[in-house]
Amino acid sequence: MQNRLINKKVIVTGASSGIGKELVWHIARCGGIPIMLARSIEQLNNQRQMLKQSFGIIGYVYQVDLQNNEERERTIEQILKEHEQIHGLINNAGAGIFEFVKDTKQEDIDRMFQLNLFALIHLTKRFLLHFSYYQSGHIVNVASQAGKIATPKSAVYASTKHAVLGFTNALRLEVKKEGISVTAVNLGPVRTNFFTAADPDGIYQKNVGRLMLEPDDVAQKIIRHLFTNKREINLPSWMEIGSKLYRIFPRTAERLLKRQFNKK
Repeated sequence: MQNRLINKKVIVTGASSGIGKELVWHIARCGGIPIMLARSIEQLNNQRQMLKQSFGIIGYVYQVDLQNNEERERTIEQILKEHEQIHGLINNAGAGIFEFVKDTKQEDIDRMFQLNLFALIHLTKRFLLHFSYYQSGHIVNVASQAGKIATPKSAVYASTKHAVLGFTNALRLEVKKEGISVTAVNLGPVRTNFFTAADPDGIYQKNVGRLMLEPDDVAQKIIRHLFTNKREINLPSWMEIGSKLYRIFPRTAERLLKRQFNKK
């Protein structure tokens, strides 16, 4: 695994905390060169300094609000100008709000679609041309198990992740002959600050606390499959089994798992 990452430049969005922060750490540990994107320049610079001290790796940081179209495009142009070759793109940044549809604010709907889907597609499209030129590259899109099983209070969030999965699966077929790998990452709940906004009252976190994934474990699994032809990474495995059963027996699953579906 380490040989695959040596001197490879990998973009990570949402790199200042949670899964993104752990991804950056493991990329550097394996000899890769992380290109970190996030809104908090202070956290990115601290991360960059820690990577240099720990691994001797010089990472790159770019402050950007991915919900802002102009900022996003300007950052993409800057990265392409400053780096001869980018080897990987991990679209990790995302946001969620757990509300019933009737209670969800329009600005929250717009924010989820802008960050979870539109920014992801924009970044992918722009760097796809770069990867096509070199006939190599790896695109990793962090989706969600919510993209396979939608539950109450996650209608909007789940719809963005359904779209990410559809986009990722179609893209994989489109670039198959261009030496570009495309991987979808479908996760259950992960212990990150995602829930600060998604679940401010802490009800969901309390209900699923013992089942939560650790961001370091998730990051290690993703990095283990970086620059391979892995189609999907599904965590936890038992939740993926549940999603398969749901697709075969949806009515039965909704009846039997009603309590679990309403933990938000």
